[in-house]
Amino acid sequence: MKNYLVFFILLIITLYFVDIVFAAGKCPQPRKTRSAPVDISKIDKTTQASAENGKNLYIKTAKPMACKNCHGETGAGDGKLSKALKPAPTNFTCKDTMKDVSAGQMFWIIKNGSQRTGMLSFGLNMEDGEIWDVIKYIRGTFMK
Repeated sequence: MKNYLVFFILLIITLYFVDIVFAAGKCPQPRKTRSAPVDISKIDKTTQASAENGKNLYIKTAKPMACKNCHGETGAGDGKLSKALKPAPTNFTCKDTMKDVSAGQMFWIIKNGSQRTGMLSFGLNMEDGEIWDVIKYIRGTFMK
């Protein structure tokens, strides 16, 4: 009887961790965000942006909070706060989800947030150039 109880507990723990690993990296993800206005969705200022500064913002200094808290260290949408968010944060590593998301659309989302999701507006706390830095880092690191 004791062996069955131990087995059952281990099985539950294993299933829990398997669910966490696979849920965060879901690919493709349905998009819940409104499209940016056409004139903004066509903009791409990543050529002038700094991926190094974008990494620093993504990992620790973006305000109101660092991107990695929700999107994760690897950009797979598996950050420490991701489990509390419905829908899950965007998995930047999913080519099927990200293939039609322009740099301008990303700028719009980061600057304004996304209604009915956990994505906050960063437009009041970050300069436009810093947002472009983050986009350059995300696109160059997770969307290769």
